[in-house]
Amino acid sequence: MAVLLQIGRDSAAFETFYREHIERVQRFIARRVDDPYLAADLTAEVFVAAINSAHSYRPARGTPTGWLYGVAQNVVSAERRRQTRELRANQRFSGRRLLTPDDVSRMEDRIDAEAQARQLLRAMDDLPAGERAVLELVALDGISPHEAAQVLGIRASTARVRLHRARARLRDAAPPLAISSLADFSSKDIS
Repeated sequence: MAVLLQIGRDSAAFETFYREHIERVQRFIARRVDDPYLAADLTAEVFVAAINSAHSYRPARGTPTGWLYGVAQNVVSAERRRQTRELRANQRFSGRRLLTPDDVSRMEDRIDAEAQARQLLRAMDDLPAGERAVLELVALDGISPHEAAQVLGIRASTARVRLHRARARLRDAAPPLAISSLADFSSKDIS
């Protein structure tokens, strides 16, 4: 916790925090994005945003990992809004930072590994926003419903109810492959 509060001022603290969380953040992004260049950019943006907002972290509101998932969710949401504006204006930005072939290969492997999670996300498109947010955090990102509640700023009981409703709706509507992704988290995860 103390490391998180120092990442904006201490490069050693940032390096420790980065090494501890980079894999989780990359998986979080790869579940939501299928372009390796964009995934790499968003991962970097998450850590830049974490540096800039580390002073706002409050230990009483949740774990550093939960807080970082909230930062990542905000970065991904901001990117979706930006893409929507871009599509409406029919403009394309071509200035993406250059990646080495090894970087692209690793990101493509990560994206391929998360293909089933992206299928589940597409199946979740029809869920109400609150239910979808809780389900994403619990089923795809592997955090507890209690931590998901902290990330989303809601009560734990509300998160559990939303999770239960989301799972029930998906059982009725989602493709079989997506439903098999839900088998990885069982009813015991709701408590």
